[in-house]
Amino acid sequence: MEQPNIKPDLSTTTSRNADLFERAQKLIPGGVNSPVRAFKAVGGTPRFIQRAQGAYFWDADGQRYIDYIGSWGPMILGHGHPAVIEAVQKAVLEGFSYGAPTEREVEMAEEIVKLVPSIEMVRLVSSGTEATMSVIRLARGATGRNKIVKFEGCYHGHSDALLVKAGSGLATFGSPTSAGVPAEVVKDTLVLEYNHIAQLEEAFSLHGREIACLMIEPIAGNMNFVRASVPFIKRCRELCTEYDTLLVFDEVMTGFRVALGGAQSVFAQSIPGFKPDLTALGKVIGGGMPMAAFGGTRAVMEHLAPLGGVYQAGTLSGNPIATACGLATLREIQKPGFYDALGARTRSLVTGLTDAAHQAGVPFCGDSEGGMFGFFLLGTLPQNYPQVMKTDGPAFNRFFHAMLDSGVYYAPALYEAGFVSAAHTAEDIDATVDAAARFFASL
Repeated sequence: MEQPNIKPDLSTTTSRNADLFERAQKLIPGGVNSPVRAFKAVGGTPRFIQRAQGAYFWDADGQRYIDYIGSWGPMILGHGHPAVIEAVQKAVLEGFSYGAPTEREVEMAEEIVKLVPSIEMVRLVSSGTEATMSVIRLARGATGRNKIVKFEGCYHGHSDALLVKAGSGLATFGSPTSAGVPAEVVKDTLVLEYNHIAQLEEAFSLHGREIACLMIEPIAGNMNFVRASVPFIKRCRELCTEYDTLLVFDEVMTGFRVALGGAQSVFAQSIPGFKPDLTALGKVIGGGMPMAAFGGTRAVMEHLAPLGGVYQAGTLSGNPIATACGLATLREIQKPGFYDALGARTRSLVTGLTDAAHQAGVPFCGDSEGGMFGFFLLGTLPQNYPQVMKTDGPAFNRFFHAMLDSGVYYAPALYEAGFVSAAHTAEDIDATVDAAARFFASL
């Protein structure tokens, strides 16, 4: 297999990338169609990607990188997997979109229900934001309540009611963190500190009978990689049951990425019988195509139109090409040994980086589950957003650019998790660790 170019010719690294970025900024806000792509957090010129294959992609100057973002999670098989390409090519020839039901929608629903025991019915949508937005509406419609709970540092898409966070003050209602979101839209959004059980209990004591749902990333991926503790998730489940509040797992990122049954299956190993009431899915289930879903118990899902009074619709929901791509991906990841191999490869990356940093005397810690990982320039793993904020941002920026110059592409932001695919080889991991070791030694 062709290996990544670890020492590219830097004299041409950004020439065409810079030209494209200049053109883009004249027409597209910030020059990008999703903010983190702009490299604003780390500085420098974004890489404009031309093509991808396996564990690698190539930028507009022909430079090759080991890819640890994987389209921010979906590419669990790597880029251009033959079975996925074949399924998509066949679907394209049949038609792009119909606005009417297809057999593959049913097959996708059957596959999700089979693999995620908490889901009895499912609705397909086109994005993670659409899934979480719809879950909030469904929870409010099913319970007749307005308040929702989320946690600081958890990102649930860019719908108005969820674009809010707060400080560590006890049970405080949040203020919008985006212009254009009226304060009255988030007045019923209660923002709590991740992994803070006492604060969680106090919030339910004060507002429990008014809370429609508690939404949480069981493993947060947008304050880098931070796990919810088992006692914390157990208490979330207990309080939601006690107060007739719906427990919503946002598994847009973790679903089928950290385990075949998602993060909820990981917690079920420590909490017998554990299930959330509703789950949002995305990324992996589309295999790189725009597709997401939300599902849960039949009793709650039947509140959705056309069965119930909670309206939700989408012109491209269940798109026939997206379902073909997603189904092919889900069938591949069910093959024996897939997650054992993926998890081992991801752990080897985190262990290698940690050992290299420690040998150089650099504070560093990391964690992983399945094909998802994160690391911090800290001595101990953070448990919440305030602790995450203590990491060394300038040092990360230097690390990011050193790795980029060595042909390794991490997320261009300190607060993003990373992803390993089945296409990454032991040689890719070794090359990545070697590049990191050179950087750590330079410090």
